[in-house]
Amino acid sequence: MKYTSILFVCHGNICRSPMAEFVMKDLVQRAGLEPFFQIASAGTSSEEFGNPVYPPVRRLLAAHRLACTGKYARKITAEDYHDYDMLVGMEEVNIRNMIRFFGGDPEGKLSLLMNYTDTPGNVDDPWYSGNFTGVWNDIQKGCSGLLEFLKEKAK
Repeated sequence: MKYTSILFVCHGNICRSPMAEFVMKDLVQRAGLEPFFQIASAGTSSEEFGNPVYPPVRRLLAAHRLACTGKYARKITAEDYHDYDMLVGMEEVNIRNMIRFFGGDPEGKLSLLMNYTDTPGNVDDPWYSGNFTGVWNDIQKGCSGLLEFLKEKAK
């Protein structure tokens, strides 16, 4: 399998993108593929910069035996476009913000997480909806689909 670096991106990097980061790390670890991946997350906004993962997300991750200790929100940087093979947004607004920030997507690295499922679209923002379980389910499905996509692509 080819080495792949993935950066999950949402607005503030305290809910959806860190959830995707730790779900994907778990899926990759359980598949025995850790040496082939670098997985991280960031936000398009600096308003949560330095804050830990949002408490309801921490509790949800912990309930599934996933730790996010030491994860603090960070904003995307210009280097991220060059440092990562894939930048996976949670919703269309994230994609638009990344295109504006990076000055485009000349290498076709940007995608939506749910586009790796049979139900393409946006991952709801639980900060506003309060639907952390629904977001968890979408992120599980999206990360599983992304991993299957990458495994197929490697064949």
